[in-house]
Amino acid sequence: MIASAQTDKFAAYLRMLKARSGRGFDRLGKQVGTSGSSLHRYCSGLSVPVDYRVVHSFAKACGASAEELRELHQLWALADADKDAVAEEPPVAPEPPRRPVLTSRSAVFAAVVTALVGALVWMAADRPAESSAEGGGRLLYSAACPSVAMGQRDECVAEVQDLLARANGRIAVDGSFGPETLRRLTAFQVLAGLPAKGVVDAPTKDALYAQRTTMRTWSPAEVESRIREVFVEAPDTAVSIARCSSFLDPLWVLPNTNGSRNWGVFQISDARLRDLDGTALRAFDPAWNIEAAHRLWAVRHDFHDWPSCAAAQPSATR
Repeated sequence: MIASAQTDKFAAYLRMLKARSGRGFDRLGKQVGTSGSSLHRYCSGLSVPVDYRVVHSFAKACGASAEELRELHQLWALADADKDAVAEEPPVAPEPPRRPVLTSRSAVFAAVVTALVGALVWMAADRPAESSAEGGGRLLYSAACPSVAMGQRDECVAEVQDLLARANGRIAVDGSFGPETLRRLTAFQVLAGLPAKGVVDAPTKDALYAQRTTMRTWSPAEVESRIREVFVEAPDTAVSIARCSSFLDPLWVLPNTNGSRNWGVFQISDARLRDLDGTALRAFDPAWNIEAAHRLWAVRHDFHDWPSCAAAQPSATR
């Protein structure tokens, strides 16, 4: 891999965190769940982790603050996007052969062709610019938006939010990439069949502009009605647990400090999804999510899988 400027900045930040921790690569690797040699490559700028969870775990093991985690996430996003751009860069075209010397007749013909081409170029330039896909006008493809990530505040973020809203995502367009934008973007990526990185990379830009992915889903009233149908044993408590977990939003995503995430109406964790033979995409189906939550409830006939929300429900353990 050829190190880019963004990769160098990302690696330098990792080295700063490691130096401050006073720990070696092998010790940090055991805490993060990866090899010390992999961490060495990341800190040397020789490669960029595909999964941000490795970066997050490394930073937490080094004692990074919340502000440092936000900055590191953006540096990783830029380095990851730059890595993809370098990989996709087309080969340099061979030098064209030297032009032959023109005879007088050829020179006249070339002059005529040049004049015609110049007229066509002038006519094209005189036409008003189009705002459609063919005419460009797509901000996320510009140099101003190499990638868009957590903590960013600019017109690139506003463009992402607007595209998410057009895809029927429930989101405010305020130009600030905060937790709500991260949730909606992650949900969009899952629905579009993309890696849920939580940053706007090249494939995500394409999917956002293509507008083939819809985030339309059940309303809170529809979710509540279905919960009451499934949890006949404790309908009121089940609705309260779901409201506490996700505000009855089928596309709710909650990132955890260890890099894992919870998904959907009942915020089913990555670990529980594996137990239930599910995926993040299935968890966004409210019907599947509610049925899966009931399966978890049926193990002990209580809401032990939702300890934080259950603690606020006196009847939850009955």
